Amino acid sequence: MTVAAPARSTAPTQSAASQAASSQSDVAASASAKPASNGAASTQTAAALERRSRDFILPDIGEGIVECEVVTWHVAEGDTVEEDQTIVDVMTDKALVEITASEPGRIVRFHYAQGENARVHTPLYAYVPDEEAEAESAESTESEVTVPERKQAQPEYLAEHRQEGDDKSDKKSGQDGSHGESRPRIPATPAVRRLLREHQLELQAIAGSGRNGRVLKEDVLAYLKQSEARETDLVPDDAHKVGEAVETDKAAAEACAVASHEERSSRLESKAVPLKGVAAVMARRMVQASTQIPHFHYGDELDITDLLALRARLKVRAEQQGIRLTLMPFIMKAMALAVIEEPILNARLSEDESEILYQGTCNIGMAVDSASGLMVPNVKSVERLSILEIAREVGRLTEAARSGRVAQADLKGGTLSISNIGALGGTYAAPIINQPEVAIVALGRTQRLPRFDDEGNVCARDIMTITWAGDHRIIDGGTIARFSNLWKHYLEHPDEMLLSLS
Repeated sequence: MTVAAPARSTAPTQSAASQAASSQSDVAASASAKPASNGAASTQTAAALERRSRDFILPDIGEGIVECEVVTWHVAEGDTVEEDQTIVDVMTDKALVEITASEPGRIVRFHYAQGENARVHTPLYAYVPDEEAEAESAESTESEVTVPERKQAQPEYLAEHRQEGDDKSDKKSGQDGSHGESRPRIPATPAVRRLLREHQLELQAIAGSGRNGRVLKEDVLAYLKQSEARETDLVPDDAHKVGEAVETDKAAAEACAVASHEERSSRLESKAVPLKGVAAVMARRMVQASTQIPHFHYGDELDITDLLALRARLKVRAEQQGIRLTLMPFIMKAMALAVIEEPILNARLSEDESEILYQGTCNIGMAVDSASGLMVPNVKSVERLSILEIAREVGRLTEAARSGRVAQADLKGGTLSISNIGALGGTYAAPIINQPEVAIVALGRTQRLPRFDDEGNVCARDIMTITWAGDHRIIDGGTIARFSNLWKHYLEHPDEMLLSLS
């Protein structure tokens, strides 16, 4: 929008009063035109950025996956993002996947709202790369039209009206609390802005220590710590006053009790939650597995007293390497050794059920109760890994599964699964096979129970119950019993398991 400057008289006989009136009309015209000019410029800039924008195409995020649910946008339209910065979380049939920025730029528009399903190979969001945004900014600056500089006013007019103009400016500034210039945007990552929202803080209140005044997470945490320290200084007196008020005012105590009761009563609500994402996939697969596979169950007990003692001795050394050593690595390793003797437990049935497909590696999965639903990531090539290497993988996969961010590769290719239901509680379980695998074992809770030793004396032993489920189409009772007995022998005699390691 072009703002024309008012016509100015060049006659030398123009009076000071007419000059003042002309100058005042110039200022008024400029002030009235400025908001419209700014709005038009902003609209033009947005339209120009829209023309320069590119679409980010949602890539393949898993074999056979054609769509996913948009769970959380970590940025807003208009935000500037950096390369590899997390833009959005999407939920596939198997896991929660982070979509990151392919290059730095500015987000222009989202093609999907949170909760909608996005299809692969379609635009997910529109953005303007940094170089395009800078080019548009430069063009906008060059084409931006401002009111031409006025003719220098007479000295006596300036002396007379400068103070008046300053007073008006101060009054206006005090009334609306605004400044002539817009506040510069303070840089901060989406994670920092989310932290500020959680604690109801303003970004401007935090002093940034990062580059170009960027507010870091450490800055927010330091600010919160200082605020807590200030509140702590006031707590003793305030708490004393509140305590006295509660003790002397029975009506207030009764009101608090009623409010507490109402709060407890409102914790339950009637609602309908759609079944989607990992939970929906789990429901379909469990129905499919339980109806298509004839399950054969086999139960037993494991005496893991010696195994627990071995783990206790090795735990300190593992912790020195930053590894948390649980029983799971030993259980997996013993299972891989037993597979060598009974490889059919590591096989699968072809889709047309005409062949038994023996697998070349033992990839043992572990069921994890995550926030997104049941996930079964697997440790690859267990037969080739050491106990510590397995422990490291178990820790990595457990943390990833509980946060809902398991890589697709970690969910594929499993050959045998373990369900450690005993970690949550429970002695027995009847697990459902994780198709297309042919067997799964459920581990019960370990209990200290009385047992007879070889000499007939009663002694305390650590007993774990186990329950196998096998695909009765290709596994019979004898096969699973032999496999389980060998696996059991390795766990009950861990010294012999160590001798069998290659």
